Amino acid sequence: MKYDNDKRIVMTLDAGGTNFVFSAFQGGNPVVDEIRLDSDAHNLDLCLSNLIEGFTRVRKILPQEPDAISFAFPGPADYPNGIIGDLPNLPAFRGGVALGPMLHKKFNLPVFINNDGDLYAYGEAIAGFLPSINSILETAGNPKRYKNLVGLTLGTGFGCGIVSNGELFLGDNSIAGEIWLLRNKLIPTVNIEESVSIRCIQRVYAEKAGIKKELVPSPKEIFEIASGKAEGNMEAALDAYKHLAEAAGDAISNAITLLDGLVVIGGGLSGAHSLFLKYLIDEMNGYFIKSDGTEFKRLVADVYNLEDENGLRNFVKSNAKEISVYGTDEKIMYDPSRKIGVGISKIGTSKAIAIGAYAFALNKLDQGL
Repeated sequence: MKYDNDKRIVMTLDAGGTNFVFSAFQGGNPVVDEIRLDSDAHNLDLCLSNLIEGFTRVRKILPQEPDAISFAFPGPADYPNGIIGDLPNLPAFRGGVALGPMLHKKFNLPVFINNDGDLYAYGEAIAGFLPSINSILETAGNPKRYKNLVGLTLGTGFGCGIVSNGELFLGDNSIAGEIWLLRNKLIPTVNIEESVSIRCIQRVYAEKAGIKKELVPSPKEIFEIASGKAEGNMEAALDAYKHLAEAAGDAISNAITLLDGLVVIGGGLSGAHSLFLKYLIDEMNGYFIKSDGTEFKRLVADVYNLEDENGLRNFVKSNAKEISVYGTDEKIMYDPSRKIGVGISKIGTSKAIAIGAYAFALNKLDQGL
């Protein structure tokens, strides 16, 4: 799916609990300056009015008529039908709000709404991590190509999207990829998001440093403390990121066992990957222990840190060899290695979501939907 030269325009929205940021894309690039409006999260009439106003203002300055509206919006939601459920960060939405049908009626355009984790993964699969890694493999002369991608966002929460062979996997109830609800290896009575999020970094730092939670530094300050760039308890800061790495590595291992593909990480905490990615990979390359005490690998595949020079080199290296076809003189190539690569987004989470929304809309329009 290449839309670099596509002339169709899709209006988009980045919906947050505080602000709505409106834009429009053509050929995979923005064609207008962003327009920001308050979300008015506690007043449904004002909130919906702002949504209409934002898209109206974008439409007026476009060089041509748009072909669709496509954007990410928080869940729970019936995304295929554009109905939004009860939202914690947008409390005005209660009881089912037919947002998609309302915008369709107002603008007479197809409207596509998805989860931000899904669109993030789709954007990375279309124009980010997936094609980038396949290009590196091609340049290295390795015939292996990846078609499956798990996109993860680490920040306020722990989000996930799944793309398989160019198609976004949404599930029958629009709730595929809800990785944040996996069991937490380190605190089994709670879900994994409690150990893979900004609040985890702050909580563990406070516990290890022995300070009250109201005195805990910001996530950015904890990163600087761990990096030796700011005063504070460096050991506690490093332990906070190691805690996140072990928990996330376990959760991603559970997910990738069923999905089998590349893993790309975005979100606000991805900028601190130098502090946690190595330990996350170590967890994924770990072992189970049988009842007799013997060990066996946690995953069938070997996991490689694609942000590490040696890790990337070993990942792209082909281990193919010739084997004989029994009973003939023929030889064929066989690569016995199984590899999963884990890396950090290069295009950024916001851009990936926007590209995902744009490409999703055009793909649906091409299918006549």
